[in-house]
Amino acid sequence: MTEYSRREVIRAGASLAMLATVAGSARSAMGPNDKFDLLIRNANLLDPSQGLAGKRDIGIRYGLIESIDPAIPENRALRVMDAGGKLVTPGLIDLHCHTFAYGSAIGIPADELVAHQCTTTVVSAGDAGANNFAAFRRFVVPASRTRQFAFVHIAVAGLAGFPVPELYNIDYAQVDVAARAVAENADMVLGVKVRMSENVIARHGLEPLRRAIAACVASGVPAKVMVHIGGVADAALMSQILDLMRPGDVLTHCYSGAPNIAGEGTNIVQNGRLLPAALAAKRRGVIFDIGHGGGSFDYTIAEAAIAQGCPPDTISSDIHVFSGNTPGMPYLPWVMSKLIGLGFSLPEVVTMATSTPARVIGRIPKHGTLQVGAPADLSLLEVVEGPVSFVDTRNNRRDGRMFLRPAGTVVAGVAFGRPYQAPFTTR
Repeated sequence: MTEYSRREVIRAGASLAMLATVAGSARSAMGPNDKFDLLIRNANLLDPSQGLAGKRDIGIRYGLIESIDPAIPENRALRVMDAGGKLVTPGLIDLHCHTFAYGSAIGIPADELVAHQCTTTVVSAGDAGANNFAAFRRFVVPASRTRQFAFVHIAVAGLAGFPVPELYNIDYAQVDVAARAVAENADMVLGVKVRMSENVIARHGLEPLRRAIAACVASGVPAKVMVHIGGVADAALMSQILDLMRPGDVLTHCYSGAPNIAGEGTNIVQNGRLLPAALAAKRRGVIFDIGHGGGSFDYTIAEAAIAQGCPPDTISSDIHVFSGNTPGMPYLPWVMSKLIGLGFSLPEVVTMATSTPARVIGRIPKHGTLQVGAPADLSLLEVVEGPVSFVDTRNNRRDGRMFLRPAGTVVAGVAFGRPYQAPFTTR
């Protein structure tokens, strides 16, 4: 890693610290006659990160949470949003989506997902590789109100060639250029993405993963690998993949039931039994991420893995232009609802879609919470009670008793839709 890129990383960290300091000064300067930029009233607040639940009003100023109180007078605010008793959580964070529209073959603009997902932060999971990441950063991210982070694909062109497999030719997995892309964009890049399915890497075994890890190490900055599984080449390879993964690395599609090319089940549950390597990976701190998608969530795998000691850490959608049209409907609140149907509590699924992925991202102070001083990112959800039927990506059905319906989103203190802020500036 060059000295120049190290200086850039340090400078980015200093900028974040400076923003936190400025934000603290702004809060302390608010006087009795100052007004909140936005007041959200009648919220059924749920923030598991601080054990906070119940009816609250939320005052927002300068893009940050300024105050959470049982009641705040309307005349204290420039704009008022009535939550109408709906569930209000920290802004939902989707750790695995595809948002490089116009660059990746499968990307959707992040802001188009907001009405369906209430997502305030998304992570582009390998849409771009080293050769096209600059286009994603320069032309896509600045045009989005949704906060965006990314994993750089170990393949130089990312998913631009989809559906053509990006790693049948292993020469596309270039360690040095991937490491440079991670280092030079460390303010928003979390690490390196690699897809390990047989239909992506053929019979290259562990080599793509080894190269992804090598790129993370060579970058010289803290970097994680996000490993996509689902139909790996053979049963033994799955355990070998898990054994290579480091604490903090992310295993996405963790409950995939997709078979390999020969039709064999080769993922973390084989013949109904959780692999010992999966349990060992879980115990040493590998992050198990849902990554539902259009083909990567199997109830039978999930139920076995959870019962045998591998519950998920994070809930993500793997939403893209193909998965979004599938019967499994992998929009984040719907996937959260499926996990509630599997026995997780509402606070647990909110944690898995807010504060836990925020810790994986690790870039913004108090991200994924509604603590005073946190970014004013909020999701409004309607809790719909009553019988509901869910389907996974293998056509297995399960019944539930409730689901979450998107009802509104606020990013950096500015609502999508009414009440509109005038002038309409976001940050």
